[in-house]
Order: sequence, then C-alpha cells, then structure tokens
Amino acid sequence: MDLPTLWFALTGLIFTIYFFLDGFDFGVGVLQPFLARNEAQRRALIGTVGPFWAANEVWVILAAGVIFAAFPLWYGALMTGLYPLFALILLALIGRGVAFEYRAEVDHVRWRVFWDVTSFITNLLPAFLWGVIMANMVRGLPIGEGARFQGSPLDAFDLFSVLGGLSTLSLFVLHGATYLLLRLQTGSTLHARARRAALTWGAVATALVLAFVYVGFIHTGLFATLGLSEWLFPAGAAVNLALIWLALTLRRDGLAFAATGLTIVFSTATIFLSLYPAALPSTLGEGYTLTVQAAASEPYTLRLLSWVSLAFLPLIIGYQAWNYYVFRQRVQERDEQIPGGGSGD
Repeated sequence: MDLPTLWFALTGLIFTIYFFLDGFDFGVGVLQPFLARNEAQRRALIGTVGPFWAANEVWVILAAGVIFAAFPLWYGALMTGLYPLFALILLALIGRGVAFEYRAEVDHVRWRVFWDVTSFITNLLPAFLWGVIMANMVRGLPIGEGARFQGSPLDAFDLFSVLGGLSTLSLFVLHGATYLLLRLQTGSTLHARARRAALTWGAVATALVLAFVYVGFIHTGLFATLGLSEWLFPAGAAVNLALIWLALTLRRDGLAFAATGLTIVFSTATIFLSLYPAALPSTLGEGYTLTVQAAASEPYTLRLLSWVSLAFLPLIIGYQAWNYYVFRQRVQERDEQIPGGGSGD
C-alpha cells in the first residue's frame, strides 16, 4: 500500500472513530428534551456524556488536520463547495460546549431552558449535516479544472443528501439511546424511557438507511466500485441493524450498543470504500474527478505525518481509554457531581 492510499484509509478510520464516539453524544443531546421530565433527570443525562464530549471532539479536529496536511486539494475542494455546512457544524460544536458549561452557572429556570434548547439544536445540526456532507462526497461536487468548485452551496441539498442527513441523525440518536442503557442506573425511569426510545429509533433508522441506500444505488452508483470482499461492509451494517432489535428485545444492552456502533463503523467504511480510488468525484465529468493520488501531498510530507502519528495517536487513544475507565460507573438521577455537564478536564 502506497502512502496516499494509506492516509486515505487512515482518514476513513479517523472519521469512523469520530462518528462512533461523538455519535452517542449527539444522540443523547437530541434525546434529552424527550426523556427528561425534571431537573434531576436532565442532569443525569448530561452527566452521562459530560466527562467525554470534549475528548470525543478531538477526533474531528484530527480528521480536518489530516485532510489539510495529507490531501490539500481534497481539503480545498470540500471546504470551498461545502463551506456553509462546515461553518454551521463548527458553530454548533462551539455552542454545544458553551451550553454544557454555562447551564448551571445561573440558578434560574429560563436560563437553564435557554441552554437546554441550545444544546438540542447544536447536537441535532451536526448529526444531520455530517450525513449531508458524506452523501455529497459519494455523489460528487461540481469540480472543474484545477479542483475548483463551480457550483452553489445549495447544490449540496437534494433527495439523496437529505436522506443521508436523516440517516446519520437517526443512527446517532439510536446510538445515543443504546449508550444510555449502559450509562443510566438499571431499573430507573430514565433507563426504561431510553429502552423505548432505542426501539422506536431502531425502526426509524432502519427505514431511513434502507431508503438512502436504495436512492444511492439508483442515482449515484453507490457500491458500484465495491469488490466481492468489500461487500462485507454494507452487509455487516445491514446485519447489525437487525441485531439491534434482537438485542433490545432480549435486554442485552451491551450487545445493542455494540451493534449500533458497528452499524456506524460499517456504514462509514462503505462510504470510503465506494469512493476509492477517487477522493472526491466530479459531477462535471470523470476527467475532473479528484483522485487520491492526485490530491495527496508530497511523499516527504506524508512520511513526516506518518512518524508524527505514530508518536501522538497512542497518547490520544490512551488518554481516552483512561477517561472512560475513570467515569465507568452508571449515572443515577440524583447524581450531581457534574451539575453543569462539564468536560471533566
């Protein structure tokens, strides 16, 4: 495997890890208004993600840095064509952090309601927009000579991309619901509501993902470049969607969470496999398609990135593993050790 291909695969891996980790953060944030009925329950839900959300965001920063350094042409074309979407995601992630930290600073109902609404919106927006972005990466953008974007940001929205956004939103909400089954006190009211939410969103996510795949297969040639062995990834995603329902029915909460996580992993892997050897297809003609080899940086840059990643990636993974171990206990409704949902840093 040459360096451009290796770094394209690593880019896909980093996005996969990010969607797996921050996906349940988004899901819990979207579910909070529907599951919590009082202040103690709201604090309990915030407490389930409070120690983790900031560290989970590190992976999207890493993904952006890797594309910028390893594939500058790809970075430039994406940012030019989908700049408003990335800007909205960035603002939402900032707003989410502020909502977590500021919520408990003033003991007033309206103050807390304002930040709860802010948290809901700033979790929903990225969960939807990431799907829109991934769908546009598969379908392609109007890129012309010199990898220059030649369209309008409004071109990013059509039936296929909207279905992509709804698919990621529903998958992340489902992922958040199964995550809550592992983090909330068993037998509590919130735990029971989280189970019902998981069953409901499991059906919704299945329907939306199947619609996205159908429209993608008909209109964009999704999976057309996949080999026989690579079909294991979309097949694995489909199997895990069915496994989620079975696990929830049998009350195997750990298996349900693993199944939702693997659905996200297999779905993201399918996106990047269906792209290769292109990094970003052009809707203006195959001659303008941005390939992995053409978009990559010089070999010296990629070698330097490889050595840097070998030094720092184990530190990031080790810190996060330790963080999850320290805060492994289940959260109860009376818990107030993280009253404002701080990052735990």
